[in-house]
Amino acid sequence: MTIPREIPAPEIDVAVEDDRWETVVPDLEDFVIRAVTAGLAIAPDAPADAVEISILLTTDAAVQALNKTWRGKDKPTNVLSFPAPPQPPHVGMARPLGDVVLAYDTMLRESAEQSKPLSHHLAHLLVHGTLHLLGQDHETGDADAEAMEALEIAALGTLGVPDPYAD
Repeated sequence: MTIPREIPAPEIDVAVEDDRWETVVPDLEDFVIRAVTAGLAIAPDAPADAVEISILLTTDAAVQALNKTWRGKDKPTNVLSFPAPPQPPHVGMARPLGDVVLAYDTMLRESAEQSKPLSHHLAHLLVHGTLHLLGQDHETGDADAEAMEALEIAALGTLGVPDPYAD
């Protein structure tokens, strides 16, 4: 079992481009910060220094445009992660880790299809995106997918969210 570790408080910038996101959970920004921090705290390869992450909560159309530009896939997806290029540490400054972008309609549809509360699915996508920023990748083989899922389950457990992969 993976145990969360103490990490320096990350700097998390939350931008909301679609007001519908505000209806998902009370105190949306605090919720996002808690979920991202849970992902950072559970990851074995998270940096020991403070990091900065930007979260964008937007529309399917915006995510589709990004997905087409950066991945060559002309369709929306639930979450995109854009790791920042490696940078030398600057004393007293958080190190940019990257950006995570979520699509509202895709998240809403998946939540309904999976019969999961919106808040649980949102937490899962935030943890998932954060782990991608740290180099975790579920598309590189079964062992990597299982390792990433185990980290997601552990991080979500610290937030009181049940295993999203359980039947």
